[in-house]
Amino acid sequence: MNYEDRIKVEIQEWIFQLQKNPGILERSSRGLSKKINEKIPKKVHDTITASIKGMTQSIIFGVDITPKGKVQVSEVPLLIKDQKAKEWIEKYKKIGAVEGAGTGAGGILLGLVDFPALLSIKMKLLFELAHIYGYNTKYFHERLYILNIFQLAFSGYNHRLKILNNLRNWESTAKTLNDPNNIDWEKFQQEYRDSLDFRKMLQMLPGIGAVVGAWANFKLIQELGDTAMNSYRMRILNGG
Repeated sequence: MNYEDRIKVEIQEWIFQLQKNPGILERSSRGLSKKINEKIPKKVHDTITASIKGMTQSIIFGVDITPKGKVQVSEVPLLIKDQKAKEWIEKYKKIGAVEGAGTGAGGILLGLVDFPALLSIKMKLLFELAHIYGYNTKYFHERLYILNIFQLAFSGYNHRLKILNNLRNWESTAKTLNDPNNIDWEKFQQEYRDSLDFRKMLQMLPGIGAVVGAWANFKLIQELGDTAMNSYRMRILNGG
């Protein structure tokens, strides 16, 4: 079995896992997150919501965080692209861990700073990975693809299935998203905020915040990186 055939098998397994009904751990985690969210001050929620909306809309409407250098051409083997992608994911995991440890040590006030900072780190990683896999983020539809990857990584079961379908049928999906007004910003914010599970909430607790912050950011960026890699692999192998 050659490398691309192996990746096709991995992608099918990845899709299968995404489509599985939520297990007890996931349901319990989201249930606990909801209870913790209810105890978090409104100021925290307002900061998270504002940072999500501001960051995502600025990306859609033209903030240029396109990586320097040439986009990887299609002739570059998928194996090489995957290796380069993994290198960048490791780099961003370390950046996220340092940032999470620093803000986690400051309790709830610096915890407020962490949400927009981590969001920025995640978005920059996604732009780097798009570049590696051969997609030019100067184009509007490529930025929309990035936002769909982001939602796939940080959404509940039902919304996750919808986004997965969007990505599997991207050519037709992109035609329906040409108008930014068609994007459901409220749903986008809600799904991401709800996905900030107890790992991030524990970061605001005095004493353990630094350790939890580093660990949470490390894991969240790994999950995002894996989602992005598989999304671009799937697109390439489908001829997109």
